Formats: sequence, structure tokens, C-alpha cells
Amino acid sequence: MGDSSTALVPPTPTGDNGKLSTLPQLHRYVTGHNAAGEAVVHTHNDFEWKAYDADQLAFSVAYTTSEFPPDLNSDADVAAHDRVMAGGALGLVNPRGTVLRCVDFAPGYACGMHRTQSLDYGIVLEGSVDMVLDSGESHVMKRGDVAVQRATQHQWVNRSKTEWARMMFVLQDCKPLTVGGELFGEDLGTNSGLPPSGN
Repeated sequence: MGDSSTALVPPTPTGDNGKLSTLPQLHRYVTGHNAAGEAVVHTHNDFEWKAYDADQLAFSVAYTTSEFPPDLNSDADVAAHDRVMAGGALGLVNPRGTVLRCVDFAPGYACGMHRTQSLDYGIVLEGSVDMVLDSGESHVMKRGDVAVQRATQHQWVNRSKTEWARMMFVLQDCKPLTVGGELFGEDLGTNSGLPPSGN
């Protein structure tokens, strides 16, 4: 990031900003530099949440990039992120870039089977989540476990009947994938409520 000496850090945020779950609110700290080249907090805010699928699923996008490698000079990456969020058309993946997204899953919730054209890192932060693949393979992921999703058909299932679960994802656009001569593209399934990623 460029010179952030004129940026103001907002006061300590309050409220849940649309959070549905009983899990703790999360906070984002974006760093930068002051005029002396010292590291400072550029912005600090609560995660802002958006509900999907009859309030059984909540997303919060903490940050995006729109090119690789990103340009941090003069806060170009911050401006690009702000444009993406203001545009209202972000799918699961940001073409040519990345998305840092937190997802809360209600007790008993199973998202639809889906595939993104992306390389994703998914980390369980709270609870337990089953990773189910279209082959029928299923694995129970607990707090701290990591899934590296390589453009595969999958779904996430919170089998707890009482507790919310939470995962953090980093989604990175990837080149189109061909398996056995078939081109595999994005498949959002039946209940994402999201626009196509367009990559």
C-alpha cells in the first residue's frame, strides 16, 4: 500500500453487521504505511455479513484482489477491492484475482454440490464440517483442518444439530480445467444465490 498517513482508523466497531450465527464477530485489520514508511493500520472494521439460503448460510468477504501479483502502490489494491465490493456482482471467484471469504453454516445445513473454476484453501475455524465430493467420498474436517479444493465438485455439511460452523476460504482464479477431454467450468449448484463468477 502507498502512503496511508491521511487515512483514519475508524473507532472500534460495534454491532454484528448482519451476522446470523452465535459465533463471535470477526474483525478485519488492513495495514499500510505512513509518510515515514512505518507500518500502520489503514482500516479496521467488523466483518459485514450477507445471508443466503433462508438464513442458513452467511458470507463475509474480507478482501479481494483483481490482478496477480497485486499492486500495493498508492493503495491501488484497496481501491480495486472497494470497486469490486461496490459493484455488487462478485461471484464466488474474482476473475484474475483472489477472494478472502468467511462462511458460517447453520446447524444441520448442507450447501448444494458445486464447483468453482479456482484453487481454494478452506480452513475450519469453528465446529466441524464434512467435505463431501461428487464421487461419494466424504471427510470430517475439524477446527484447524485445511481443504485444498482444486476445481472439484464438492459440498460442505454441518452435521451438528445445535452448533454453527465457520470456515475461512481463499479462492484464487485458475486456468480452465480439462479432465478426460471434458472442460470443467463453474457449477454453482442449486442454492448458492450468487451470480456467476465470469471466469
